[in-house]
Amino acid sequence: MRIVVTNCNTTQGMTEEIVRGARAAAGPGTSVTGLTPAWGPESAEGWLDSYLSAAAVLDALRTYQEPCDAVVMAGFGEHGREGARELLDVPVVDITEAAAHLACLLGRRYGVVTTLDRTCGQIEDSLDTAGVGRNCAAIVGTGLGVLDLADTDRTTRAFLAAGQRARDAGAEVLVLGCAGMTGLQRTVGEKLGVPVVDGVGAAVKLAESLVTLGLTTSRAGGYAKPLPKSRIWGNGTGR
Repeated sequence: MRIVVTNCNTTQGMTEEIVRGARAAAGPGTSVTGLTPAWGPESAEGWLDSYLSAAAVLDALRTYQEPCDAVVMAGFGEHGREGARELLDVPVVDITEAAAHLACLLGRRYGVVTTLDRTCGQIEDSLDTAGVGRNCAAIVGTGLGVLDLADTDRTTRAFLAAGQRARDAGAEVLVLGCAGMTGLQRTVGEKLGVPVVDGVGAAVKLAESLVTLGLTTSRAGGYAKPLPKSRIWGNGTGR
């Protein structure tokens, strides 16, 4: 089984970290390939970055030449998943949606610990669109930017403080609210005393399940294939 994991930003080092986490979650016989957009923001933190990222990721996916069985979109709360489901003939699993669905199996209410406070509304909208927003007790920012997450000690301390606030708000399960936090779940989960779901690992396992069950995106309605028409992309190529 071949899974492509798309970063939502152009930072190659973050793609490599995400791929390491994805491969750790993948089962035997599953290969994981990372895909970094050729253009877009170096980190996605806000509405402008998110919409720009969505277009860049869709551009990367439409021009990707290698065959694959599923795609994981590794941007927490970022836009583009619905467009990718229209575009591709394989299952597309978004880490935001995947993490929330698994969290709902582990507790009545979950909380999301993310990066900057400015992203909280965007994540809330993404969860509502996916139909899992009603189970979310809190979305709490750590005050750290995406590119700050490379400092593991600082990130851990910030996550623990934010995670406690989410617990105080009623969260029984926590979700890592950024793909750059992948790998943090065991350390913070033990200290906070609640399950912590990593969206990258959750999305990989759900993608494997969909492929194994022979399931892919429905074309009846909202995710029908895009209408045939001329489309001029930013690099001047059409499809």
